[in-house]
Amino acid sequence: MHLRGRVAVVIGATSGLGRAIAIGLAQAGADVTATGRRADLVNHAAEEIERLGRRTLRLPVDVLSRESLDCFRDAVVNEFGGVDILVNAAGRMSKAPLKDVAESEWDAVQNTNVTGVLRACQAFYEPLRSSGRGRIINITSLNSFVSLNGVGAYTTSKAALLGLTRSLAVEWAADKICVNAIAPGVFRTDLNKDLLDRTDRGRELLNRTPMKRFGRPEELAGVAVLLASDAASFITGQCIAVDGGFLASGVNAKIES
Repeated sequence: MHLRGRVAVVIGATSGLGRAIAIGLAQAGADVTATGRRADLVNHAAEEIERLGRRTLRLPVDVLSRESLDCFRDAVVNEFGGVDILVNAAGRMSKAPLKDVAESEWDAVQNTNVTGVLRACQAFYEPLRSSGRGRIINITSLNSFVSLNGVGAYTTSKAALLGLTRSLAVEWAADKICVNAIAPGVFRTDLNKDLLDRTDRGRELLNRTPMKRFGRPEELAGVAVLLASDAASFITGQCIAVDGGFLASGVNAKIES
């Protein structure tokens, strides 16, 4: 499952789960370009990758812009000679009931979470095909399978992203590009720790998780390394949930005797 000699691009890798995946790929031996919209955060991620002895580039990118993605791809290919792994971890959340969500907000969420992934996959199609062992890993969500109250636009986008993952897998299998997804469960980060630790919603999410804890970002890295490696050469069109048992769970309270 090593990734020595591989070149990886992780979009949405400047914080949280995307950054943890980028670092995990670098620890497994890949040269990793971790990118996002903010140049300062791109630099911080690059410094961490370089400390692991891996090569990287410091280039921000915007998944809403095809020109930005194309220029970014060209720079990566020129520097490394190709790309073997693409991870799509950029995302946009919307917290609004469906009766109130504005069309502009709805469109913005779909544009980032679904169309943005399609743009990135299209931009990197040729280098991934040329690799002969291309890997695409899309970061979906529990919301790809179940609906969490109050985030309907986000839920819709993540369900669509799972469908896009499967369609890409079918269409690009002949090009030796494996396309899979990871569905993270509830992971505690700096951005959501107050919600998880101090609200009824956080307590409900914890109760629904059989392992009785929230995930740690680095716990996604192993699955990402697996899907990026030769060990996953016959896995495509799949979604692996890393959720502490959340999706398998129903009622978690013990049966009283």
